[in-house]
Amino acid sequence: MLFSSTIFLFVFLPVVLLLYYGVTKKQNSRNLLLLISSLIFYAWGEPKFVLVMLLCIGANYVFGYFIDKYRGQQSKTTLILVGMLVFNLSILGIFKYAGFIVENLNNLAHTTFPVPKIALPIGISFFTFQSISYVIDVYREKGKALKNPLDVGLYVALFPQLIAGPIVRYETIANEIHGRKETESDFASGIVRFIIGLSKKVLLANQFALIADKVYNTGAGNISVAFAWLGAIAYMLQIYFDFSGYSDMAIGLGRMFGFHFNENFNLPYTAKSVSDFWRRWHISLSTWFRDYVYFPMGGSRVNSKLKLGRNLLIVWLLTGIWHGANWTFIVWGLYFGVILIIEKFTGLDKWMEKSKVIGHLYTLLLVIISWVLFRAANIGEAINFIKAMFGMGNGILVGDLASFYISESVMLLVIGVIASMPVAKWMKKLYVQENQIIQQCNRVLAMSVLGILFFVAVAYLVKGTYNPFIYFNF
Repeated sequence: MLFSSTIFLFVFLPVVLLLYYGVTKKQNSRNLLLLISSLIFYAWGEPKFVLVMLLCIGANYVFGYFIDKYRGQQSKTTLILVGMLVFNLSILGIFKYAGFIVENLNNLAHTTFPVPKIALPIGISFFTFQSISYVIDVYREKGKALKNPLDVGLYVALFPQLIAGPIVRYETIANEIHGRKETESDFASGIVRFIIGLSKKVLLANQFALIADKVYNTGAGNISVAFAWLGAIAYMLQIYFDFSGYSDMAIGLGRMFGFHFNENFNLPYTAKSVSDFWRRWHISLSTWFRDYVYFPMGGSRVNSKLKLGRNLLIVWLLTGIWHGANWTFIVWGLYFGVILIIEKFTGLDKWMEKSKVIGHLYTLLLVIISWVLFRAANIGEAINFIKAMFGMGNGILVGDLASFYISESVMLLVIGVIASMPVAKWMKKLYVQENQIIQQCNRVLAMSVLGILFFVAVAYLVKGTYNPFIYFNF
């Protein structure tokens, strides 16, 4: 995948941009170019799974077509919706969860069914959820049913956000599939956003990954308190810069082609409650579950706290399952579900958001523990790691290895913490200076910094340094 990303950066994207703006002029031609380019991009890594995607595109085009055809006939449209959900969730279930289900069935029932070894198509959780979004938004009349199946293919397979999100709701870009206008301003802002995302991913996330991997691979039973906290903080920063970096790249690329995707992150580590954190982290996923699962069940407008708690637990159980076929993800989802129930039932979230410092520390502590669950290979490893963090493990308080890595990582950690703060808002203040000379100097400085970041990030990619993408697995 590293090689695919490098090819995409140096060859694929420039060629697509050249064809898009230099050869094709009509919107239909540009849409076809983007669809073909997206399928080629996906096929570069895993050619056989393009067939799975094409099956999803074709089936959901049909579902959307019949939803529109039988509009007003409630029994028929409901049946079509059920069929659509069964189809899409079956595709997701077979490829992502079949082995997990059979393995756990064997353990519980002491059976010996063969465990299927099915390769996981990259980004399957993202494009199946977008497929579901298309049909439901057509049903809700938040977007028109597309007459051409190639247009459905463009929406589902659009390469900027295809393999690692964000989840683009159909209603968000329904009007832009045929009605978008590419502008110089959008193109320029897209380049800036892409460079920022690439820099976050390559220069920060990858470096934090080296530290986190070293700690987690050492084994929870052998690490000290300091080393455990170093690994937990490193992974907390890695996953943020990895995923938000890719989201920035996707949003930037989308703007280059005239699409406007919604923001997926809003400074989540500045949150002052867990409820606030989930309004800021992976916004496209949390709003997807909110609008397509939580609200249809009644949301918070139910007549009892028992039903409210049920709704929250179901949503967060599904959120955990969405992330992967492992008990760690299920427990991770339920962990947040329980915390959010406590916050909503007690008003703790509102109190914490008013307290600022206490709320911020409270949120960071709960979130960093959640990332241990998310990163660990199994529940036992997660428990041992958390015990080590709080001095209940077998490691010494401060060991030579921990001291070495902490001393080597101090500057990187400081940069990571600063970069997770509202730097963009601070930088914007530089552009509202009344003195035009100062404004121009600041713009030149910003462009110079972006140029340097891009050059260094590309150098890291060409060098072939460690380059994991966490969300490629989802």
